[in-house]
Amino acid sequence: MDTKINVEFFDFIKERKSIRNFIYQKIDDKIIKDILECGRWAPSGRNSQPWHICVVIHPTVKHMLAENSKYKETIESAYVNLVIFLDLERGYDRVKDLQAIGAFIENILLAVHAHKELGAVWIGEILNNKESVNKIFKLPNDKFELMACLAIGVIDETQRDK
Repeated sequence: MDTKINVEFFDFIKERKSIRNFIYQKIDDKIIKDILECGRWAPSGRNSQPWHICVVIHPTVKHMLAENSKYKETIESAYVNLVIFLDLERGYDRVKDLQAIGAFIENILLAVHAHKELGAVWIGEILNNKESVNKIFKLPNDKFELMACLAIGVIDETQRDK
């Protein structure tokens, strides 16, 4: 058995951390699409891909989203927020679907980390306001369940290690 490992890959994973402080700077649409594409490659039972993503860049929508979280400043300062829902009609087994969503989110976080100037944070606290967030996106509660919000932006290096 070949026991060679890619140490750089292990280091890459260990270096990823949550970034909450951003400078407001545009992120190219192609980069956002590439990040989402990396998420899409996450494993999911029967390849159901049970996620539904709302990409939030518009300041008014960001503000509405931020009003539903105690991490308002993080959401508003990020260039883009990915609001991730479980599509209750697309999946086939709740536990497996939740695991798939977690893998999807991790792939996104690692894809963001691959862009050294970008950072992201997984905001789970917003789940306290699921129904309100669903209303922002006009998504029915019986078909879409809020799973997370990922705030993504250019890292504010002056705040990086604080």
